[in-house]
This record gives sequence, structure tokens and C-alpha cells, in this order.
Amino acid sequence: MIDLYYWPTPNSHKITMFLEETGLGYGIIPVNISKGDQFKPEFLQISPNNRMPAIVDRAPAGGGDAIAVFESGAILVYLAEKTGKLLPTDVRGRNTTLEWLVWQVAGLGPMAGQNHHFSHYAPDKIAYAIDRYVNETNRLYGVLDRRLEQRGFVAGNDYSIADIAIYPWVVPWKRQQQNLDEFPNVRRWFDAIRSRPATARAYEKGSPYSNSPAVTEEGKKILFGQTAGSIRALAKSAGEK
Repeated sequence: MIDLYYWPTPNSHKITMFLEETGLGYGIIPVNISKGDQFKPEFLQISPNNRMPAIVDRAPAGGGDAIAVFESGAILVYLAEKTGKLLPTDVRGRNTTLEWLVWQVAGLGPMAGQNHHFSHYAPDKIAYAIDRYVNETNRLYGVLDRRLEQRGFVAGNDYSIADIAIYPWVVPWKRQQQNLDEFPNVRRWFDAIRSRPATARAYEKGSPYSNSPAVTEEGKKILFGQTAGSIRALAKSAGEK
């Protein structure tokens, strides 16, 4: 059984997509990031970077004590190796899948995240910053479109954790000021993944929390501009509640 520490963010959607696709048993433990739940001491024991998502595997392969994993890319690799699914076992296929997984966690995710921040959350609309990240997101969509020219999925003909990692960061393409019609291969790939029953189930898991925005005005004060000192104070405050 997997305990999934979750809030309906792109990185959390990756994990529900994997779990729904493979049928691995799990339960959701909501962590409201706008209220500062991610700074509670018990969560920091699992996810020291105070970010979503994180898991605890109560029945790890080989038995023994439960295993906690944080960072969405690491979670996907862990779960793929646990189940033997969605990650090729041959050296070339595995390498390609991991390359594109890292492309997402090191490139598309951070750049799209800064795109969202400066376009929608920053109190001052800084034209240079908005243009910088909108343009970089556009460049990355172009990279993905070229990759998908002659293959059904990112790592080849088979669906993998690379696709699962990338898809949730393309879902908000309108908020990123992108146009999928300019990227026909991405559009085809996107529609194919969206139509998978497991994808629909995964996103439905977020519906109970849909009335609680991922980032409220109060939440912005918690989420943005963090320092080591402010996190220590938030963690202490959360621990005293």
C-alpha cells in the first residue's frame, strides 16, 4: 500500500497517473500547501524539501521497513522499478526514458513554473521575466514536438514514465500562453494521453480539493519568497499547532 502525500499540482498528478495506470493500491493524504501543511514536522520527515508530492511505501519490494520517497521524478522511477511497469528494462530504452524524465524535471517543469509565477502570481508584472519564460516554454514545446515527429510516445512506441512526467505540465498550456495547434505532434500525443481512462481517473482524484485553490492570496505569502529562516519559523509554527 502506498501513502501518497498529495495536492492537485502537476507534480502530484504525475503520481496519481502512474498509480491509476498500474493499479497499485494507494491512499491519498492531502497536504494543503496554501495553509502551510507542507511545513509540518511529520511531513518534513518524509519530504525535507517541503514540496509535493511524496510517498511512503508500506510494503516495499523485499519487505522490511517502510520507504519514504520525495521528488516526483524519483517517485516515478521508484514505482516503475517496484512494479516493473512503464520503464523499459533494456539499456537503450531505459536510458532514453530517463533522459526525457530528467528533461521534464530539470527543464519543462521549472521553466513552465516560472512562466506561471511571473504571468499569474507575481505582484508586479515584469515584462522581461514574462517574455523570458513564455519564450523558453515555447522553445521546449518545440523540442517536444520534434521529438514526437516519428514516434507515438516520448521514449518510443510505448507509453512510459517520461510521458507521465511531461503531460501534467502541458495540461495548463493556455496559462503558459502557448497554442497546441502550433505543435501538431504534441497535440496528437496530448490528446492520446488525455483519452486514457487512467488519466481521467487520476485527475478525478483531485476533484475533492477543487474548491481549495492550489495557491490562495494567503498561500502566496507562504509559498513565495521563502528563505531558510522563514521555513524554520513556519515549521516551528506548524509543529506547535
